[in-house]
Amino acid sequence: MKQFLLDVIAPLRQTDAERADRPMHWLLAATIVLPLAVFVAGAAISHRQHEGEAHDRLQRNLSTIYEHGLKVFETIDLTARYLDELLDDVTDDDMRRNEADYHRRLKALTDRLPQFADIWIIDAAGHPLVAGTVFPIPQMDLSDREYFRVQKSGESEGLYVGEVLTSRATNQRGQPRFFAVSSKRVARNGSFAGVTVISVSPEYFREYYATLPQPIVAALTRADGAVLARFPEPPQQLSRIPRGSPLLQQFDRGVESATLTATSRFDGKERIFAFRKLPRINVYASAGIDTSEITESWLAGMSRHLIFGVPATLSMIALCLLALRRTRREAAANRMLRAEIGRREATEDALRQAQKMEAVGRLTGGIAHDFNNLLTAIIGNLDLALRRMDGEDRVRAWLANSRQAADRAAALVQRLLAFSRQHPLEVKSVDINRLVQGMSELLRRALGETVTIETVLAGGLWKAAIDPNQLENAILNLAVNARDAMPEGGRLTIETANSHLDEGYIERSGAEIAAGQYVMVAVSDSGSGMSPEVMNRAFEPFFTTKPTGVGTGLGLSQVYGFAKQSGGHIRIYSEIGEGTTVKLYFPRLTGTPDIPAWSAREVPAPAGSRDGRETVLVVEDDPQVNQLAVEALEERGYQVLSAPDGAAALRLLEDAQIDLLLTDVVLPGGMNGRQLSEEILRLRPNTKVLYVTGYTRNAIIHQGRLDPDIELLTKPFTAEALTRKVRQILDGARETQMES
Repeated sequence: MKQFLLDVIAPLRQTDAERADRPMHWLLAATIVLPLAVFVAGAAISHRQHEGEAHDRLQRNLSTIYEHGLKVFETIDLTARYLDELLDDVTDDDMRRNEADYHRRLKALTDRLPQFADIWIIDAAGHPLVAGTVFPIPQMDLSDREYFRVQKSGESEGLYVGEVLTSRATNQRGQPRFFAVSSKRVARNGSFAGVTVISVSPEYFREYYATLPQPIVAALTRADGAVLARFPEPPQQLSRIPRGSPLLQQFDRGVESATLTATSRFDGKERIFAFRKLPRINVYASAGIDTSEITESWLAGMSRHLIFGVPATLSMIALCLLALRRTRREAAANRMLRAEIGRREATEDALRQAQKMEAVGRLTGGIAHDFNNLLTAIIGNLDLALRRMDGEDRVRAWLANSRQAADRAAALVQRLLAFSRQHPLEVKSVDINRLVQGMSELLRRALGETVTIETVLAGGLWKAAIDPNQLENAILNLAVNARDAMPEGGRLTIETANSHLDEGYIERSGAEIAAGQYVMVAVSDSGSGMSPEVMNRAFEPFFTTKPTGVGTGLGLSQVYGFAKQSGGHIRIYSEIGEGTTVKLYFPRLTGTPDIPAWSAREVPAPAGSRDGRETVLVVEDDPQVNQLAVEALEERGYQVLSAPDGAAALRLLEDAQIDLLLTDVVLPGGMNGRQLSEEILRLRPNTKVLYVTGYTRNAIIHQGRLDPDIELLTKPFTAEALTRKVRQILDGARETQMES
């Protein structure tokens, strides 16, 4: 099938040099397109014919339904007039005294007219006097029935058709369902004397509709959507056309006859409906036919054409395919030749790139222009120190200059060695989350106040066997590059995650690593971004887009060499104006290898409460974590309140003032940490908030980014980390209050 499709579309995709067999391909395409076009045109004409026949059948059915309904309601009208004349001089008391006689008369009418389920005469108070199928008449109040209220209030002139109801009285058929057609009884003085009610069984209409040519949907419907009779019978709970139905919209606009296509609210099927209003009453006769019935009939007719058309077309296609066999072989040989040429060109490009990088690598072993400048400063300052030893301060200054130049030279050498993958790595088992947390102060000093730093650290992050110092340098280099790309300030995000790189990703990216599990560190900025040309050269040593004298062009080269030497991978994602993301992947450390564990450099003990009156509200449902936080804060002199959930925290807040809320993000009781903080900030606007969580996807982190203005401490945390973070936030609040 794939080869067949390629043969058909070949004329559209071949080059001029590849079109020797173009006529055969065009012929093959024509053997498919021309019969298909003829079939499509014939199918369209046939479909229109089937639709026309369906519309004609629909109108014939509607005429039959309309005429039948018209005769039934004319019979009801004549019967009501006859009863008015019969009972014109008869009082209600007379009818009660002679109930048996009037019952026989009404019963004779109902027996002769099968469309009548019953006939009731009702007095002005809503009490029945006599009926055609019920004797003796029971004592009941029918004044709440719609057909009585409408006639008594004068809302209707002439006949009024009510909704389908269930009889309250019992006759030989039990308690049947019916719709009532009522007419007003008027006394000689013109006052309201009651109503005459003729009950009509919906079953009478359904039985008649079942005799019409099938398939059909037939119905009698009031203008307000109440269904009086329908075939097929709908569920009892669906006795009304829902509001918003296209059919009911036509009724509401007063349209007396129309044809429309709509989806039935009773069974969800699409149908073509035709309707027509009966005269003098708000009742519509309607008929419908399923569009699926039209489609099935049309498809059945077209299938008969296909029985003859498909074999003929397939025969023509087979002949064309046979003619293409020889040219296909030649085309296959040409494709193989072109593929081989492409592989050779790709190999030559890779060889040229490898030779280029090898040449650059050899340069890193020598002394470049920048290194000579640094050596000049070292030698010059040392010479001055040797010749002028008479001034101790001046000697100290010269030696300081020498030390500074030597440090710069050493840093340059380390970068060169890192790019050339010759730098010895001090590999340790590193918790990268802890390492990133420990760099926060260093990054703030390096990036300045105009850059906002965010960290999104994955819970349960795997450990990696890497040189922690080199990783710090790599993150710092990426952060400094991000700062330079945001001269007006911006946002820097450092993210960690567990990743699985499969064979597909490695093949697409060209990475020289094995498929498996990796620890990912991503540094993203909101800066100016890189063009594709700059990204292709970003890892070349001494390549830089910065002005002359600003940077050496070795920052990304050092990061590239470190990632490769660590057995990992590096990838840049960037768009002009959208920022840049650099992702580092390091192999996951598995098992228990003989690799020493890395421990973060010691930091000064965190400062405690400044005046012993600073109050922290701790909200944590885990008792052990709650106790750790409380004891750590109390040890540093803070006043601490503790609660296991949001409701308890709000109760504590009624009688206390707090400076900081320390809350878990996920809490029991229906209120999470974010909702709790919003409620507390509404009550105490100056309260500072610190969230703690062991998850990265929750109420305060979305799409891998921390929500704005959120302070977060990830689990697991130490007491020192907690008190440092609390002190940092409170000091920040104090500085803000002093500035304001």
